[in-house]
Amino acid sequence: MDYVLGIDIGTGSAKAVAVNLVSEPITVAQLHYPTYSPHPGFSEQDPELIWEAVKGCVKEIVDKLKSSPLAICFSSAMHSIIPVNEKGSQLTDMITWADCRSDAIASRLKNSTQGIHIYESSGMPLHAMSPLCKIIWLKENMPDVFNQTYKFISIKEYIWFKLFDEYVIDHSIACASGMLDISSRTWSQELLGLAGISENQLSKPVSTTYIATGAHSLQGILNKETIFVIGASDGCLANLGSFAIRKGVAAVTIGTSGAVRIASDKPIFNKEAMTFSYCLDENTFICGGPVNNGGNVLQWLITSFLAKTVNKQNIEEVFALAETVSPGADGLLFLPYINGERAPVWDAKSSGAFVGIRSVHTQANFSRAVLEGICYALNDVLIAVETGSENISQVNVSGGFVNSQTWMQLLADITGKRLALLQTEDASAKGAAFMAIKALGLNDGKYPADIQNDRSIFIEPDPEKHKLYKRNFQVFKRLYSGLKDSMHQLNLINS
Repeated sequence: MDYVLGIDIGTGSAKAVAVNLVSEPITVAQLHYPTYSPHPGFSEQDPELIWEAVKGCVKEIVDKLKSSPLAICFSSAMHSIIPVNEKGSQLTDMITWADCRSDAIASRLKNSTQGIHIYESSGMPLHAMSPLCKIIWLKENMPDVFNQTYKFISIKEYIWFKLFDEYVIDHSIACASGMLDISSRTWSQELLGLAGISENQLSKPVSTTYIATGAHSLQGILNKETIFVIGASDGCLANLGSFAIRKGVAAVTIGTSGAVRIASDKPIFNKEAMTFSYCLDENTFICGGPVNNGGNVLQWLITSFLAKTVNKQNIEEVFALAETVSPGADGLLFLPYINGERAPVWDAKSSGAFVGIRSVHTQANFSRAVLEGICYALNDVLIAVETGSENISQVNVSGGFVNSQTWMQLLADITGKRLALLQTEDASAKGAAFMAIKALGLNDGKYPADIQNDRSIFIEPDPEKHKLYKRNFQVFKRLYSGLKDSMHQLNLINS
């Protein structure tokens, strides 16, 4: 059987999706690995465990299908940093995107006279997730490690080096480093100067369809003829895998966290919201913003106020309670920044808040307000992205929230957009497989078409409810700016 393999190197697991040559998924393999937090605000992983998981997924798929794939393409989580020595061995564990130890450095750069210039040069928001900020933190706090480092690389570069003994980085992951000049797609000498490193300490930027063969470390698992395509970032490939790369279509994901992304033929800058612009390929940028607060807020609501454990029954109870309350939760608003927030405020010290509480409000009101608050936050990012592009007529949705009709209808009513559920599980891995098909010159060198088939589910917004939500959203928009100083003071007092 001829097939290609898309592998998503995610935050919690490696997932491989085998896809046939007409872009239909065949089978899946997934292996998990842990995240460590040795100190508050730290988030680290062992890159060797991730490498073993990637190898394990490849072997499982090959064993299932009794043949090697024609090609393998990689999707990867963004913003990771691994300092390695001249032998390619790690000097520390990998610092993940979720690590916020460099928050003070990000704030310092963001508030400097260079802040906007840095953002517009790189297309990368100034935040603790940025590898630029992580490298500066290492320089200032772990000088011995910094001085011993031969290369600063991401997890995908680490795995590519294991396969081919070369240091290359695709344009998509490089965009997410905060050090690439987005216009020339070369390392910015100015931004490297801020990090205190040279171009030689980073990998060579290459196209997302860069190809290599002869992966020596997978001998005995694969045929040597298998082609490897370097691929792109998980967010960019999630848009490709969920068919959200044509104009007027956005992708919204709500899993543990969330994101809003659209495809564009040029970077989209929003100085206030600092939306990102990452390369998918030579002709396409994926632009948008991530939020910290999605399904994790629902879990917090359940474990803190409704039950001790999160299970299907307790989750369904939240939605059932929310359904008993009218839109707008009877005047109760929730700012969902309980884990700090990325877009559009980029403030790790922000916090959540319930506003408008009255004696008439019950568990049901709070449940609905929480769900609405998460959707308001995503709508905030959606509007910021739409402002710099063109009208968005459809939102392709994915993530765990699609299991709730109630939650999807809330998002449709709050945004006023038509939602499309296109059965796009494993969107990032599938997007990697689609990129492999294009790189092989199949499908006339094009990505799979956006096929609206009988399995697609559409959710239309209710115009009257949208009018109410639009008024409430204007109040929601003012909450953060009004509470910001108090949030920061409380954070300082209790830190």
